[in-house]
Amino acid sequence: MPRTAPGGAAPIREPRRAPESAPQWRAFLSLGFRPLYPAGCAWAALSVCIWVFAPQWLSAPLQGVAWHAHEMLWGFVATIAMGFLLTASATWTGINPLQGPALGALCLLWAVARAGYLAGGAAAFAVACIAETTFFLLGAAALLRVIVQAKSRRNYGLPLLAAGLGIANALYLRAASQGDYTALMRHFELGLICMAVVALLIARRVIPFFAMRALPGLDVPMLTRSGQAQMALSVLAIALGLLGQPGPMAAALALTGLVSLYQVARWKPAAVAGRPILWILYAGYAAMGAGLLLAAAHLAGLDGAASARAAVHAHVIGMGGFAVLIIGMVTRTALGHLGRPLALDRSMVASYALVLAAVALRLAALWPSSASLALLHGATAAWTAAFALYLWRFVPMLLRPRP
Repeated sequence: MPRTAPGGAAPIREPRRAPESAPQWRAFLSLGFRPLYPAGCAWAALSVCIWVFAPQWLSAPLQGVAWHAHEMLWGFVATIAMGFLLTASATWTGINPLQGPALGALCLLWAVARAGYLAGGAAAFAVACIAETTFFLLGAAALLRVIVQAKSRRNYGLPLLAAGLGIANALYLRAASQGDYTALMRHFELGLICMAVVALLIARRVIPFFAMRALPGLDVPMLTRSGQAQMALSVLAIALGLLGQPGPMAAALALTGLVSLYQVARWKPAAVAGRPILWILYAGYAAMGAGLLLAAAHLAGLDGAASARAAVHAHVIGMGGFAVLIIGMVTRTALGHLGRPLALDRSMVASYALVLAAVALRLAALWPSSASLALLHGATAAWTAAFALYLWRFVPMLLRPRP
């Protein structure tokens, strides 16, 4: 509305804020992160609530802890990783791997898999297995196409890692269908380490870049050589796991974890202490390194240690590592690709705090005590609230064209 200037001069017209664009399917399916980030985050919240409060909904062949472990690793973490890789590869190569109906079909495969595993029964399980295997293979093929087309040699390993996630998933599902719990856990460990390789590779590239871009004058080393050693050791650990060599695999994992902690120390963590959008990534990366050390101790059979239970390192890596990195990445990268200021509002910072609280409460609940159930419920509430906040804040932006 115009208002009159002092002294009867011409009215002053205040600038109007440009109206927000309407939601568009074309915008929503323009890059991999737009549909896959909210899908993965929504499933993270919903699936944990099902596991804690309604486990009776889960039926064979994928039920109980087998369903929970699968949906956290492949239904949540790997989904976010695929969304990131499909988006980042478009930036790295200048070619968008998937968009429009093809990206929509990929998301439909993901949704069919989630519904099939939840429905239970042999037929639904078979459909879900086919849909999910196709999801990973199509994603890997799309990455391979653009990376080869752009001759992006430094990224040739990414499609193989994405395909590796799909292969580990297929092995896990076969063990579940056969009721072989020992093989099931072995393939879960393999998938966990394979996903850790992907997470470490991505995070090692982007964390120094994000830090130096956010803090002008900060010089953070890229640590290429240690990264190459980290990659070689982690791939060796996977190979040793496939060969059934737990002792040597433990040594490779321990060295990978130590390299990861060394990298965090070299990235000048004190310099980012006042920037939540940065320190959340540092925290997740450090937890990943610590989790790999715990996994190595478990494989080495160090009885009496805190790592004697597989659930400990699985949750340190899965929640403290993957989930903390994810909540940082899905905010930072979404803001960047959406053309928004790289600044957090209170809801985003609150989502970080809630994920960290969920990690602390869940780890505390692993030790049997009279408070274990209350701690588990507290962790579930914090976890669900964190991802609900993310969805509430980001889905309206993800549905709209870049400003």
